[in-house]
Amino acid sequence: MDKPAVFTDEEIARFRAELAATRAPGAYEPGRWSVSPLNRRPEVRGPMPGSVRLRDATLRSVETLPGVVASTEAKEAYLRRLVGAGVREVVTAGLAGRDDKALRTEIEVIKGENTDCRAVLPLLRTTQDIDRAADAGYDAVQIWVQGLGEASLIYNPAIYQKAWRGEEWRAPDTPRGRADVLARAVALIRHARSRGLDAIVPMLMVSYLTEEVLQESVAVLTEAGATELTLFDGPGAMSPEAYGHLVARTRELAPGVQVGLHPHNTFGLAVGCAVAAVRAGADVVELSVNGYCGGPGNADLAATAMAFETLYGVSTGIRTERLTELARAGEALTGYHLAWNHPVTGTSAFSWGGMDLITQETAVDPLLHNCLEPTLVGNARKVPFTPDSGPYTLADKLAALGVDTTTGQVDEVLRRARAVMAREGRLLTDADLASLASEVADEATASDGTGTQR
Repeated sequence: MDKPAVFTDEEIARFRAELAATRAPGAYEPGRWSVSPLNRRPEVRGPMPGSVRLRDATLRSVETLPGVVASTEAKEAYLRRLVGAGVREVVTAGLAGRDDKALRTEIEVIKGENTDCRAVLPLLRTTQDIDRAADAGYDAVQIWVQGLGEASLIYNPAIYQKAWRGEEWRAPDTPRGRADVLARAVALIRHARSRGLDAIVPMLMVSYLTEEVLQESVAVLTEAGATELTLFDGPGAMSPEAYGHLVARTRELAPGVQVGLHPHNTFGLAVGCAVAAVRAGADVVELSVNGYCGGPGNADLAATAMAFETLYGVSTGIRTERLTELARAGEALTGYHLAWNHPVTGTSAFSWGGMDLITQETAVDPLLHNCLEPTLVGNARKVPFTPDSGPYTLADKLAALGVDTTTGQVDEVLRRARAVMAREGRLLTDADLASLASEVADEATASDGTGTQR
């Protein structure tokens, strides 16, 4: 059926002209996105680089999710998908339980998908660990440095093992201050550099750093040869402004060393922290697909990538059309599912309900309530039929189902559908709507003496 026209062609042309007058190149890209031009004004957004590196730590992070038991084959398949989506740096799982053959296979998977993708091995504690990474072909290692002094002993797994066995873990070389903690890292950094590896040094629990500890840590770690200092905020206790300040201060103290960050999403601000840190000069953001990690999780790859690309015009190199597919694959790998309205990749992230005034706006412009085109991220626009839906939405729904109706039949189906939803307290399925439409059409045919549908 042809729906009754609401607006004339001339009116729609004027609507579009009015919208065009509010948009600006970059902030508006037809078929891709339409965001506020304020996002692109330098005096509003502040300084931003032309591109930013996104380092994905999904495979390490899923190890912290309770109940995740994924096979080696499943992880390798996911790794291929991850690198194929344009991720240019990957933090893999740690060494635990894996032999040298498994490490080499991991490198083959990464480099087979993209020879330029950097492979990073985390959680290394000995020179022997570093040698294994170098022999397997990794590009970089992560040498984690706790952010405290003597209290860093809380995070030493060997202490718990010895204490459980009744053994004395305290020894002359047991760290008793910040200098001792840093000294252990120095030897590992120097060994990694001697093996031709980049030494990425996550500085943990940075929300506890004092100015004095920051200065001491940066000086010691950079002198040892650290190629990157990554500011890890496990508790998620850093605001975007605090992260920006810490990045800027670290760059002042170590102008020749790259600075990264690993934010957590305790207050839903992980993406905001990433933006603030990059504005302050951070080189790389460590994150994960679907925000996977322990506790409140990390910054989400899809939301972070699209914030940089869309709002700020900062290139990430991500193949955005694969983001939703990657998110779904992450759910299949872990069994941890996203909220329906999860940013960018949620199953209903592009559903604004079923009111006619929402569903029909796309005929004028598809980028009004949806500032992103769903296909840009591999997602889809959803148009539900709800008690608030009107005849235009219902007519579209029936047409999509291949049901031919008249305006009068649409009105009757709408009346009956609302009655059923009110009585049964549920939304109707496509099959329900098709069945109601068939009933109404059959009744119309039967009531016509000629046997033809009216």
